[in-house]
Amino acid sequence: MPERAVPDSAVQDPTAHDHAGCIARAMAHVDAHCAADGLQLTPVRRRVLEILLEQHRALGAYEILDRLRAEGLGSQPPVAYRALDFLMKAGFVHRIETLNAFVACTRSGQGHVPAFLICRQCHKVIETPTESPGGVLDSAAAEAGFAIETAVREAEGLCADCRAAA
Repeated sequence: MPERAVPDSAVQDPTAHDHAGCIARAMAHVDAHCAADGLQLTPVRRRVLEILLEQHRALGAYEILDRLRAEGLGSQPPVAYRALDFLMKAGFVHRIETLNAFVACTRSGQGHVPAFLICRQCHKVIETPTESPGGVLDSAAAEAGFAIETAVREAEGLCADCRAAA
C-alpha cells in the first residue's frame, strides 16, 4: 500500500493547530482510504482511532479499553487489540515500542519509515520522517540480502512543554 499524506500533521505540534479540524480531516482521510481500499472501519475501530487522535500522545491498550468500556463499546481486551491490529495493518496507527503504547499516524498509510520523539514525562509523541527509501538502512539490508519488514526508531527525552515547566 503506498504512503498517504494526511493533510494536517496533527501530532507534530498539538498547540499550533485547530484540534477539532485536525481530527475531522484525519477521519475524512481515513474514511476515503478505507472506501478506496475496501477496508471496513467498524464503529469500534473508528472510535479507537478517534481516541488516539484526541490525545496527541501515546496510549496503552488498556487506557483505550477503559474509554471504550465507559462508552459501551466493549469491555474485553480483544476488542481494543483487534481494532488496534486492524489500524496498524492499515497504516493508520503506530505501536510505540518504548512505551508499549499506540499513537495515530500523522502520515497515514504504509510504506513510510517514521521516527518517534517521545516525551518521557507527558508521553507526547512527535512523528517525524526518517531517511527516504534507499537510505543507509535500506542499502545495508539490500547488501546483506535482507528484506526489512518493520523498523523501530524511537528517541526519548523531554518535549518543549515539559522542559519549560521544569
